[in-house]
Amino acid sequence: MTAWDIFWRSFYTNGGYQDVLNGLKTTVIIAVVGLLLGILIGMIIAIVKVTPQTNIGIKILAKIADVYVAIFRGTPIMVQLLIVYFVLFPAIGLSAGNLGVPVERYRIIVAMAVYGMNSGAYVSEIMRSGIQSVDIGQLEAGRTLGLSYGYSMLHIVIPQAIKNILPTLGNEFIVLIKETSVVSFIAVVDVTKAFKSIADSNYEYIVPYLMLGLLYLVLVLLITGLIKLIERRFAKSDRNGK
Repeated sequence: MTAWDIFWRSFYTNGGYQDVLNGLKTTVIIAVVGLLLGILIGMIIAIVKVTPQTNIGIKILAKIADVYVAIFRGTPIMVQLLIVYFVLFPAIGLSAGNLGVPVERYRIIVAMAVYGMNSGAYVSEIMRSGIQSVDIGQLEAGRTLGLSYGYSMLHIVIPQAIKNILPTLGNEFIVLIKETSVVSFIAVVDVTKAFKSIADSNYEYIVPYLMLGLLYLVLVLLITGLIKLIERRFAKSDRNGK
């Protein structure tokens, strides 16, 4: 029996594809929610960093933001997963029992939170550069019209900044997709874990891991194509606007 025959028996005949589909769903959910949380956290941090430090409150928030970014950019995400799952969440009383959810779902919630916090540190720098790329006159015009600093930032500057950094946000999503491969350290069954289980079931690793690599490649190509499509839509709307 060839390596492909062994893989196909485990993947299709024995129903391994169901675990792969469920794992793929988990992978995408963690990455998508992580990116959305990252954008929210990153936006808040970026606004704090670009806000003129005219009072002690803003200065303190800016220092906290710097520490946050340093911690999450300076430690591996695998370590962050382990610390949050085994140390931080239990210390503050967050557990599957307290939240009233199954253990499997709780682990996914932890993963989404960690990936969101990790992504927020990177997105904050991306967002900050995006905000700074917008002509300062846009903000000043809003302030001249009587709009508050926060309103002008959220409704005038931020939308233009997001458009400018869209390709970089796409890259961040790709990174998140690939980095979900370590969530198995807290027993989350993602697509990597699903393929590993297939390989371990018959000790045949070549085909399962090649198929895993191919699946990740397809996901990345799909995301890249989607980002390019969105970019073209934005470029078309800009031309029409002119």
